[in-house]
Amino acid sequence: MIYIHDTIDFCSDVPSAVTLGKFEGLHRGHQKLLQEIKRLQRQGYRGIVFSIAPGNEPALLTAEEKRIMVQSYGMDCMIKCPFIPEILSMEPEAFVKDVLVNGLQAKYIVVGTDFRFGHNRKGDVRLLGELQSKYGFTLRVMEKECYRGREISSTYVKEALAGADMELANELLGYDYPVRGTVLHGHQLGRKIGMPTINLIPGEQKLLPPPGVYFSRTFHEGRKYDGVTNIGYKPTVDGSFLGVETYLFGTEENMYGCEVEVHLLKFRRAEKRFQSVDELKTQMQKDIAAGREFFHV
Repeated sequence: MIYIHDTIDFCSDVPSAVTLGKFEGLHRGHQKLLQEIKRLQRQGYRGIVFSIAPGNEPALLTAEEKRIMVQSYGMDCMIKCPFIPEILSMEPEAFVKDVLVNGLQAKYIVVGTDFRFGHNRKGDVRLLGELQSKYGFTLRVMEKECYRGREISSTYVKEALAGADMELANELLGYDYPVRGTVLHGHQLGRKIGMPTINLIPGEQKLLPPPGVYFSRTFHEGRKYDGVTNIGYKPTVDGSFLGVETYLFGTEENMYGCEVEVHLLKFRRAEKRFQSVDELKTQMQKDIAAGREFFHV
């Protein structure tokens, strides 16, 4: 997959089918758009995902996590549109003409019902519909996906995440919530007390659920490991490290320096401060026992 970012030089040398949106979480609603692009790819069009989103806000997926997921859908190209004045100041019709039609050779444009674009967000699906015949493209507007009578949105997912309701968040997303990062050396307290863990720091923009202990599944080089993950600060150690620490069942493999992806499945308990290492060890043993019961291992 071609990945275009940090530039406004958008172009395609073949006719394309383009879907546009923030795609913050690539939830089940977004996946409808990608499935329509896949259908158009089978008709010979280049499949392009055009992601429009602010660059520095906390997000459900980091840029790298989003790129990997879009690639897994078999898209030909992903564009991470920079949030810069040259784009923000473009009038809606100019964006359609110069970027989508002349630049990307869009023959199909696929969006959700609430898609807005252009200067002051003046462009919408009504305008796109009016511009079809003028610029020679076909518009596909996909209806919202709903769950429990509510439209699935990134806001809905964030609410579930803020409440540590990983089952609901994962249902809305259509996949288990990932946290991707490089395994780093920690204080190795877990190893010293006989429960070695892997530590990673997610991307700065990554939105995390509340600090606490979660049942999780970790992926590394095509292998998966069930385990128990602590998210947040480590107050028993030094109170300064915010990250993701995971105890893996059935392995003590050295993963230092490796990229791993931890999927959060269920909230176990809130993070707490312990009076001693022995008290921490006792609680970790209880968490690990609960995790083994959850995974039936």
